[in-house]
Amino acid sequence: MADKFNNSRKTNGAPINILLVDDNEADVKIALRAFAKANLKNNIYVVNDGVGALDFIYHKGKYQDKEKFPRPDLILLDIKMPRLDGFDVLKTLKNDLEYNFIPIIMFTSSKDEEDIAKSYRYGAASFIQKPVNYEDFVKIVEGFNFYWSIINKLPGPDISIK
Repeated sequence: MADKFNNSRKTNGAPINILLVDDNEADVKIALRAFAKANLKNNIYVVNDGVGALDFIYHKGKYQDKEKFPRPDLILLDIKMPRLDGFDVLKTLKNDLEYNFIPIIMFTSSKDEEDIAKSYRYGAASFIQKPVNYEDFVKIVEGFNFYWSIINKLPGPDISIK
């Protein structure tokens, strides 16, 4: 399942396509509420596991429509998921010349130092631990939005780096 949530509030930066990959429905709902509260314009697509993430990115199965399911500008990726975990998704994309430039942010409840090291070793752009309470979650999303939407520059949608 890939749901699109368009937060169309006014922003100084261009909207970005974010793929949120997380199997925990409660975490997804909190993340979406926090993104909405941050008042920045992003298109957020949600898939519930690593297989769904790769299908979305490679336009397989129900994600074949490239207009409806565009290439993400960045990916928020949980680690522990059924079928295919976040590390396998990360390694697959970072080994693919067509998609390895997409920033992947590990967005997980893990505090494990080895998970942090593996994330960076496999090519993650960042490691963010999901906060426990909602207000802290909103603060992290606001900082995330400010950095990725205002400060950082992402490649355009038609860029293919090979």
